[in-house]
Amino acid sequence: MHWTIATLLVLAAFLFMEFMAWFTHKYVMHGFLWVLHKDHHIRDGRKFEWNDLFAVIFAIPSFLFIYTGIDAGFDWKFYIGAGIALYGLAYFMFHDVFVHGRLPLLQKMSNRYLRATITAHLDHHKPMAQYNYGFLLAPIKYYKEEWKKNKQ
Repeated sequence: MHWTIATLLVLAAFLFMEFMAWFTHKYVMHGFLWVLHKDHHIRDGRKFEWNDLFAVIFAIPSFLFIYTGIDAGFDWKFYIGAGIALYGLAYFMFHDVFVHGRLPLLQKMSNRYLRATITAHLDHHKPMAQYNYGFLLAPIKYYKEEWKKNKQ
């Protein structure tokens, strides 16, 4: 497979996962599997949350795509699985490391994108907040607010 097609497949899978994360967060995590997700909205310093099982759930298709893609000679499935895995890594770094500080890494890192997206995610955690279900992209209003703060 040509490297440009492989790269496009990885990128497409990565971007599609942001939609899947939004959809799953809104309709599954805040829906019928709230029983697993609700402890994530209770920030009490626990190292393990039932919500962490969603990482395993999302890892299964990534693993299956990568495994079957390798078995088929690194066909398209491998690159789809790699895109899903890269999204999982980005999600972990953003959500667990930057937003919730579950690992003491890169705590001094800050830029407009991170500040705006973190603010949006923390707003989602406020009681009765039922908006902003995305992870790596937030509603545009947060980026506009951050841009205004920096201009002043």
